[in-house]
Amino acid sequence: MNPLEQALHTARALVLADLAAGDVARAEIVSLVEDAVSHRRWWVEQWPEGIDFVAGLVAQDVQDALLETHGRWPLCPVCGESRTELAAEGGPHALEIEPELGADPHWVCGKAAVVVAPVGSLGAVLGAG
Repeated sequence: MNPLEQALHTARALVLADLAAGDVARAEIVSLVEDAVSHRRWWVEQWPEGIDFVAGLVAQDVQDALLETHGRWPLCPVCGESRTELAAEGGPHALEIEPELGADPHWVCGKAAVVVAPVGSLGAVLGAG
């Protein structure tokens, strides 16, 4: 398998693992992953040096698509927000990807400034892996 296809397959597997860990890997959401992988295939073909960034970018693409169609994902498992805080802030917050454009992407809680898990490893944090 060529490096591009390997990177895309790895990105798909990592994001699907995180979706499954949060019990949100339904068919319509898996389709969002496939759309993101397809888009990033074109992106890496245009910029081959970005191959190491694909997993984080696919995760961000899926997160953005889910925000538009289903709401925030993945929700932060770190913060012990009270119902009052959640109501005041409009609900629980989602994790973010860091680095935004780089290798070795991780889910982080921006509020607590802590790394939660590498992309693909949310199951270990959520008790699903």
